[in-house]
Amino acid sequence: MGRFVYKARGPYGQVEGVQEAATTAQVAAILKSKGLIPVKISADAATAAALASNLGVGGSMVDLGGKQGIQLFAPKVERSDVMLFSRQIHTLLKAGVPILRALAGLQETTTNPAMKAVILDLRRSLESGVDLATSVATHPKIFDSFYVAMIKVGEASGQIDQVFMRLYKHLDFEQFMKQQVKSALRYPSFVIMAMVGAITVINVMVVPAFEGVFKSLGANLPVPTKILIASSNLTLNYGWWLLGGAVAGAFLFKQWIASVEGRMVWDRLLINMPLVGPIVTQAALSRFARAFSLSLRSGVPLERALTSVAQTADNKYISARIDGMREAITRGDSLTRAAVATGVFTPMVLQMLAIGEETGMLDELLDEIGEVYGSEVEYSLKTLAQQIEPILVIFLGAIVLLLALGVFMPMWEMGRATIKH
Repeated sequence: MGRFVYKARGPYGQVEGVQEAATTAQVAAILKSKGLIPVKISADAATAAALASNLGVGGSMVDLGGKQGIQLFAPKVERSDVMLFSRQIHTLLKAGVPILRALAGLQETTTNPAMKAVILDLRRSLESGVDLATSVATHPKIFDSFYVAMIKVGEASGQIDQVFMRLYKHLDFEQFMKQQVKSALRYPSFVIMAMVGAITVINVMVVPAFEGVFKSLGANLPVPTKILIASSNLTLNYGWWLLGGAVAGAFLFKQWIASVEGRMVWDRLLINMPLVGPIVTQAALSRFARAFSLSLRSGVPLERALTSVAQTADNKYISARIDGMREAITRGDSLTRAAVATGVFTPMVLQMLAIGEETGMLDELLDEIGEVYGSEVEYSLKTLAQQIEPILVIFLGAIVLLLALGVFMPMWEMGRATIKH
C-alpha cells in the first residue's frame, strides 16, 4: 500500500486529499465510488521511490544490468508496443490463459521498460479488484478513449479476446495510414524546404549585390525587380522579426487547435480543403465504421454504440455529426435517415446502411464500409504526391520566372542604353 495525492472534481467544486491504495487505478476507482471525478493522481515521495524500485524505471536512475546509470531519455510506450500487447494478449486469452497469468507472462517478455511498468500496474489493479477497463483508463496517454470503450464492451459481452484482436487490427490500420501520409508528404516537404532555402539565400546574398547596380541605372525599375528588392529589404531588416512571428504564430495556432472551439473550426475547415479534405473525411469514416461494427458485433445497443465510437473519427466536426445521429435515433429516426442528415456519408454508403438495417446484417456491412473507405484512403495517399507535384512545379516555375525577370530585365535595359550611346 502507498499514499497517493489526488485532485478531483465533485458536486461542490474541486477537492484535494491523500488516499492509501496499491495503485493509481485503485485510487481512481475509490474516488469514482465516492462520486468524484479524478483530475490528477500522483504518488508521494516515498511511494514514488518504492514504485521506481519495483519497476526498475522512473526517477533519474534505471537498472542497467545490475549497474546504476543516469537515464537521459526516459523510455516511452510506442504505438507498436500497444499493438504487440493487444495481439499477444488476444492469443493468450484465446488459448484459455487467465488474464492475470497472461499479463504476468507479457510483463516478463516485454523489452520496453515503460510498457513493462504499464503491464505491472494493470496487474496490480486487477489483483486489487479493479476491472480491466478502469485499469486501462488510468493510462490515457497510452490507451485512448476508444481503446477503453472497447475493453468495456469486451468485458460486458464476454468477448474480450475478440475485442483485443479487433483493437490490434484497428491500431494496425491507424499506423498504416500515418506511414502512408509521411511517405506521400516526404518529397513535397523536401521541395518546399529547398525552395525556402533558395529564396532566403537569394534575398540575403544575391539581390543586395545587384541592388546597387540596379539603382545606378537611373530609370524606373521593372515591377519584378522592385518586388525582389522589396522582398530582400524586408528579409534583411525584419528577418528575425519574421522568424519570431512565425514561431509565435505556430505556437498560438497549436494552442488554438487544442481548445474545443478552435479544434471544431479547424476540423471543419480541414475536411473542406482540396486534396486533403477527402482523405481526412474518408479516413475518419473508415475508423468510425470499423469501430461501430465492432461494437454492434459485441452486442452493444445501437444508441450506446454510437456514443462510444463517435470520438473514434478523430475529427471533432465529424464526431459531432455522428453524435447527432444518436440523438436522431433516440427521437425515433432510422439509422439511414440519421446518417443522411449528417451530410458526410456518400450515397453508396447510405445505401449499404439501408440494406444492413433491412437484412439485420448491419455489422457486416459496416465492416465492408470500413474496407471501402480504407481502400479509397490507401489509393488517395498513394497518389497524393502525384497530385501535389504539379502544384509545386507551377509554384516553383513562378518563382524562377520572377527571379529571372527581376534580374535580367534591368540588364537588358543596361544593354540597350549602352548600345544607344
